Amino acid sequence: MTDLAERRDAETAVYQPAEDSGLLAEAALERAAGRTLEVGTGSGWVAERVDTETDCEVVASDLNPHACREARDRGLSVVRADLLSPFADDSFETVLFNPPYLPTDPDNEWSDWMEAALSGGETGRELIEPFLADVGRVLQPGGRVLLLVSSLTGYEEVLALAEAAGFDHEKAVEESFPFETLTVLELTRE
Repeated sequence: MTDLAERRDAETAVYQPAEDSGLLAEAALERAAGRTLEVGTGSGWVAERVDTETDCEVVASDLNPHACREARDRGLSVVRADLLSPFADDSFETVLFNPPYLPTDPDNEWSDWMEAALSGGETGRELIEPFLADVGRVLQPGGRVLLLVSSLTGYEEVLALAEAAGFDHEKAVEESFPFETLTVLELTRE
């Protein structure tokens, strides 16, 4: 396969920046500090903005090897990872996550990388639940999580999961669209 064909295939397999990416970047540019991890970086666009526009030391991660390559091409430090599994305790002051959040009927799911970047399972919270259960482990004391939540995912349900994981929450930024409201929550622990 030619280099151009490989790049075209990767572009259809990697989540590219959209409204949700812009909202997460906006919140991160205002609130991220210190060593920062972006989980599920996709193209690396958000992580690159934080890396170049703040004093943060940024690490990007994604399970998708095409996304990892695209993020590396942006000059980012990248780890191929399933959520937070390879990261040590107390590693980051800030963790960013724009999870796959679209509720998807299991009968309609495909088995490709773009589907993995979009589908949040039946509830839209398939990756949010394990992320919230584990993210406190990798946060430094006083650290923060910036989590993008869609109204399609069940905003109140995500708040309940965050509270059950011991997090306080506030809205960092929010924007409404005709089909959903996107909110970036800032999660902290006392």
